[in-house]
Amino acid sequence: MVPRLPSVSVRSRLAVLATLIGIICVASAMVISTVYVNPGIERSLTPADAVVVLGGTPYERFEYGIQLAEDGLAPEVVISNSVGVNDSRMRRICSTRTTVRVTCFLPDPWTTRGEAREIRALSEERGWHRIIVVTTTAHISRARYILGRCFGGSITMTDYPEKPSIVDVVAGWFYQTAGWIRALTQRGC
Repeated sequence: MVPRLPSVSVRSRLAVLATLIGIICVASAMVISTVYVNPGIERSLTPADAVVVLGGTPYERFEYGIQLAEDGLAPEVVISNSVGVNDSRMRRICSTRTTVRVTCFLPDPWTTRGEAREIRALSEERGWHRIIVVTTTAHISRARYILGRCFGGSITMTDYPEKPSIVDVVAGWFYQTAGWIRALTQRGC
């Protein structure tokens, strides 16, 4: 004779389901907070060999990187011109007269990985051991991960103090999540 399992009431099943949903929601909130909202941003910056500004918008991020270097944090700024060579505002930023060296490059491929590869090449060429990287808040964790696979020196991550709309924030989370999936499936630099 096969023993009969006790029947589970609908109420019990709903309670288990509600508990699982609650656990998933709490875990998701923790991941979002750690990876996208408060990803270990450095506010107290110390001098480095270069300030590197990763591509994207807003444009003020590039000017912020130049300002950090001019304030004595680095002798040079490297800007990823992921907006494109035909963009007049980027041409102006890349040709700005300043007290620090400004280098702009087009990443190949046009991704954070392409930026990391160029940073590695420049660091080998120029002897960098320490860099300050400027990007958006939601991009910091993923950029740190990708850059860490390519650059063997010290990386300090900071963000441009922007005030995005809630729509931009949520859209950024989806974009960064897709980027994380791609980054975690790629090997090497």
